[in-house]
Amino acid sequence: MIVIVCPGQGSQTPGFLDPWVAEPRFREHLEAISDCAGIDLLKHGTTSDAETIRDTKIAQPLIVAAGLLTLRALLEDGREKRVGGVAGHSVGEITAAAASGVLTEVDAVTFVTERGAAMAAAAALQPTGMSAVVGGDEAELLAVLDDLGLFPANFNGGGQIVVAGELTALEALKEAAPRGARVIPLQVAGAFHTKYMQPAVERLTEVAKGLTPHDPALPLWTNRDGGVVDSGDSFVDLLVGQVSSPVRWDRCMQAFTAAGVTGIIEVAPAGALTGLAKRGLKGVPAVAVKTPDDLPHAIELLTS
Repeated sequence: MIVIVCPGQGSQTPGFLDPWVAEPRFREHLEAISDCAGIDLLKHGTTSDAETIRDTKIAQPLIVAAGLLTLRALLEDGREKRVGGVAGHSVGEITAAAASGVLTEVDAVTFVTERGAAMAAAAALQPTGMSAVVGGDEAELLAVLDDLGLFPANFNGGGQIVVAGELTALEALKEAAPRGARVIPLQVAGAFHTKYMQPAVERLTEVAKGLTPHDPALPLWTNRDGGVVDSGDSFVDLLVGQVSSPVRWDRCMQAFTAAGVTGIIEVAPAGALTGLAKRGLKGVPAVAVKTPDDLPHAIELLTS
């Protein structure tokens, strides 16, 4: 069983779409997505600098657009029938919603554009941030977070948890972290997947009313708890709530194992989730589709 996984924010790098737009079919597709989003994603995927594409309202549509480019090429000619399931990490769940048929491409782009803008606005209300914590005892870490008023935002598996909250508390975590833990500040604008994103949830609740979800045509795992969702309406509700609740990617990988996964394909901008799979899904073949040159390898894994 091959699972397609879709990365989240932070996976983008300057110029990462250059190899894609060199091919006319991908360039035309990206231009259509840009028109739908009302954002020049062609420019941001090729010439914009790191600071520009770190902006949440640009980063999120850009990441989903890259995934949509990959999916169209990967799943054409009936290959979607070979896919065993799909899941996304954070904003990647919107890409996964499109891959599974829960959302049309237009609805996916509309929702992610609104999501990026709403989360950026929520992040601007208070100085907050995020740090990755690698290693150390998880129970001890969670107790320290509670003492400092911080929150676990992403349980990524393989001994990595991303935490979020006020900047002063994140600074204090460097000294208070459990023995053996490394605290790595992340270049993000706010405390995503925590209570600080509640204003974004309120905005996206209204946006979701304008979507027309369909039940998934493929098994679709959720970040909420790693469970499979069989209702399009329910998955959209989860997309909205996910903005202020933790990402349980660790449980998604556990669910892949329980389902009998035999391979992982990560859509662009790929690398982060295949990296986590090396620790959380040891021995499972994984292909990161970073450029069109990676598509033949991914297709071979999917069709073998």
